[in-house]
Amino acid sequence: MANKNLFQTVKGLFTPKADTVNEAGGKAYKLLPKHALAQYAATGCFSNTFYADAGEQLDKVLELTRELDAEFVAKTAVYAREKGYMKDMPAFLVAILSTKDKALFEKVFPRVIENGKMLRNFVQIMRSGAVGRKSLGSLPKRMVREWFETRRAETIFKQSIGQTPSFADILKMVHPKPKDAEKEALYGYFIGREIDADKLPEIVKAFEKFKNGDTLEVPNVPFQMLTALPISTKEWTQIARNAPWQMTRMNLNTFQRHGVLKDAGMVEMIANRLRDREAIRKAKVFPYQLLSAYTAASANREIPREITEALQDAMEIATENVPEIKGKVYVLPDISGSMHSAVTGYRKGATSAVRCIDVAALVAAAILRKNPTAEVIPFSDNIVKADLNPRDSVMTNAQKLARLPSGGTNCSAPLVSLNAKNAGGDLVIYVSDNESWMDSKRTWNSGTETMKQWNAFAARNKDAKLVCIDIQPYAHTQAQERADILNVGGFSDQVFSLIAEFANGTMNANHWVGEIEKVEL
Repeated sequence: MANKNLFQTVKGLFTPKADTVNEAGGKAYKLLPKHALAQYAATGCFSNTFYADAGEQLDKVLELTRELDAEFVAKTAVYAREKGYMKDMPAFLVAILSTKDKALFEKVFPRVIENGKMLRNFVQIMRSGAVGRKSLGSLPKRMVREWFETRRAETIFKQSIGQTPSFADILKMVHPKPKDAEKEALYGYFIGREIDADKLPEIVKAFEKFKNGDTLEVPNVPFQMLTALPISTKEWTQIARNAPWQMTRMNLNTFQRHGVLKDAGMVEMIANRLRDREAIRKAKVFPYQLLSAYTAASANREIPREITEALQDAMEIATENVPEIKGKVYVLPDISGSMHSAVTGYRKGATSAVRCIDVAALVAAAILRKNPTAEVIPFSDNIVKADLNPRDSVMTNAQKLARLPSGGTNCSAPLVSLNAKNAGGDLVIYVSDNESWMDSKRTWNSGTETMKQWNAFAARNKDAKLVCIDIQPYAHTQAQERADILNVGGFSDQVFSLIAEFANGTMNANHWVGEIEKVEL
């Protein structure tokens, strides 16, 4: 008779053999090519992570895009920009399309390259030779020209911040034909030609007058254009009054330092802006950016309480699509050593202060806020006790979790603990970088310990589902995708929507990849 322990017939309990090794040396499962590209697109910033450098990410994405059809590459670029709020990776995918499929390139360019920052990213990527060419080429040049032609002169000026390349560099490359005297003067202004200053857009005239000391009225231009100028509290107050939502979030300490927040009226106005629901939506804010702003503002005792409370209100709004889930929910945030690395990787002069552990803690706290009976089980080399109150704000609980002690990575530890107690449950959510190594045995002829432990949990809880949120760009997982397992990457609020759809059984059969494939081009 066949050994029943080796040849189980119960549906869903088979543990497939691990087929790769993760960057930490532990057992893992390879993501399928489409899923791997989606993971890089949703989390990759072409910066050095704890386990991999930017060059390795670049090589892997290039390899995947050669293997996959152009339509999926195009849909991934759109999804990463419009749903994931990413910058570098979608611009890179659009650059790849310029050599892979010109028709699709032309179709997705306006959707992905929709502001000045994205345009500069795209042009720099093309010039670098990373996609196989060091010049733009005729079609990309035309699309860049159309970018300038379809925008008002004032918009172009406001989005001209940044160098390498500057807008002057780009204009010299593509030579857009100005449709009127105003744009002709603006283009000449950028590249240093002699122009009729009277023909410049009014916003440029106002900026030049202010810069030259001809007026004290602060022009409504981006904050970065004014920071090098010697300006007083009065001017800083005007800057704060005109600032858009993201600029306000990023410069609260700057405004305080220059005396803006001594005015009670300004404090009220800024607080109302920060908690404005429509402004938050338009800003495409990452919830972790609010956590970063709150942490920085809370550390400065000179920042009024109304401001920090407004940031907490903004967080509640930014995480509104966290699902309310029927049944028992477990959230398992990874607090191991590698999770203390910057969430967007290390890049000289531009490394985020927000760490992977901050994002994991935020996701756990947000889910607890909407699901008060949920149980949060942090883990590193073993599970760690966390004293959380579901009535506390998302900010408060996230900070508690992020301060817990860390160690090695043992992703299976929480499931081992739940199985030891014969725990019941309906949804288990991991937030990790998936770099488990402590539970990898010397015998490689088996699956990951996380997969084995999940099968034991699922055997007791036949309708249970597992969600693995990966917040770093790696092409592997601890739990292989199947009907009851969702692997998803990223750290925008879109992840919460995907969890909701998966938990409710309304997600496409192919899970996350299926959601990307639903993108209409």
